[in-house]
Amino acid sequence: MIEILKNRHKGQRVVLVCNGPSLNTMDLSFLKNEICIGLNKIYLGFTRFKFYPKYYVAVNQNVLEQSASEINALTSVKFLSARCPKLFKANALTHIINTHKPTENFYCDITQGMEEGYTVTYAALQIAFYLGFKEVIIIGMDHRFDYSGNPNESKFLAGKDVNHFSSSYFSNQKWDNPDLVNSEKYYAIAKTKYENTGRQIIDATLNGACTVFDKRDYRSIFKL
Repeated sequence: MIEILKNRHKGQRVVLVCNGPSLNTMDLSFLKNEICIGLNKIYLGFTRFKFYPKYYVAVNQNVLEQSASEINALTSVKFLSARCPKLFKANALTHIINTHKPTENFYCDITQGMEEGYTVTYAALQIAFYLGFKEVIIIGMDHRFDYSGNPNESKFLAGKDVNHFSSSYFSNQKWDNPDLVNSEKYYAIAKTKYENTGRQIIDATLNGACTVFDKRDYRSIFKL
């Protein structure tokens, strides 16, 4: 039951590992000593980055469908959107959360649902809040993409993926164009929610383009 996870990490910090190319230019040796939340296809970097996240989040239907076998094999505690009921079943490690027609813009209680906020990162911030973390350190949230078409448009990515840490991430697969404007709108909501409850979100992405959260150099945070 997901309820037993509420405030499990009260007062602690967590590293939210996003999937931008900047991960490839960072010294990620610190991850093995931190509580981490991994997102989407982060499993493509487990061997190279030498870490395994305690928690894992995926809400995008393309990711869920393309990575079903890999996600089901993860031994992380998983939080998944209810978009693919035939592919994922709730169990001791897998929590299925309703993200359909949310009635709140930020769910402090994810047993009631979750707002996707145009990015899995926003979903993960609600989960981190529910788990009780006081400080969230974000890395790999480059917040810049090379794409054609309109935001949220479904596209087929032919060739190598230059928008993620792995060139095979969405290579020759379907993906949804990012919506940075709406993502920032929801990030601002998360920032306010955290700060109003005495918590903090720090963006330690190397050369990240997002300007919503407080910035810190990851090397100073993790004493590298």
